[in-house]
Amino acid sequence: MPATDFLHRELRPLRKTVFRLGLSFSFGLDEAGAREALERLQYVFLATRMPVAPVREALARDRERYLVAGGPVLGYLAGSVRKAVEKQLRRLGTDYLDVLQLYWLGKMSAFTGPVQEEMARLREEGKVRALGASIHDRPWAGRLAEDSILDLLMVRYNAAHPGAEREIFPHLARRRPAVVAYTATSWRKLLRAPRGWKGRVPTAGDCYRFCLSSPHVDLVLCGPGSAAELRENLAALEKGPLDADELAWMRSFGEAVHG
Repeated sequence: MPATDFLHRELRPLRKTVFRLGLSFSFGLDEAGAREALERLQYVFLATRMPVAPVREALARDRERYLVAGGPVLGYLAGSVRKAVEKQLRRLGTDYLDVLQLYWLGKMSAFTGPVQEEMARLREEGKVRALGASIHDRPWAGRLAEDSILDLLMVRYNAAHPGAEREIFPHLARRRPAVVAYTATSWRKLLRAPRGWKGRVPTAGDCYRFCLSSPHVDLVLCGPGSAAELRENLAALEKGPLDADELAWMRSFGEAVHG
């Protein structure tokens, strides 16, 4: 597989080809780091605590280059979904979000009829272009992949938690929603040797390559804590997908971490 094919993917629901590493602000990337990241990355996952100015500037400079995903921190009611979207539009100075993202269905959001109707209305109004959700319940995610209004699923997938391969990915063929993987490093657990492990320990870049080596994963989120970490991750992706030996090593390491 050529490196260019590995590094880029068309997100079918949005009809846009993007770099396959997306940006999250989970580990406190500062404004300078965010500006550097936005020169390379296109998919931006909004967070309550994030450097707003670099994102706002990037969108003002070239809105069509970026895909922005955001939504309510707590999405139990239709009104809260709308208010969150409109607040984020004002905050970023943009007319639309690319993805209306419900957070953690079943825990922080409720996928009720009224919420779904409001999501659809926001899409009809042009305030969002696609509908998505993050979800940990893999069997439910598989059902949503087959039949729901969702254009995109953000799911936990990494070498220590590969269950999506059995419970979600086989259900994608019918509608082909986009898949964004997160927790690629299992909250950094995959970056430390578990007790008794004597072999090589993965880097964050190895973890991202593991996710992107799956043909079912369109994009993986990274949360660099600094510009230096971002550069290391980007350099790792230039190696392309994991080969058979690397995949076997990552799966073995993931089992050791999980176990």
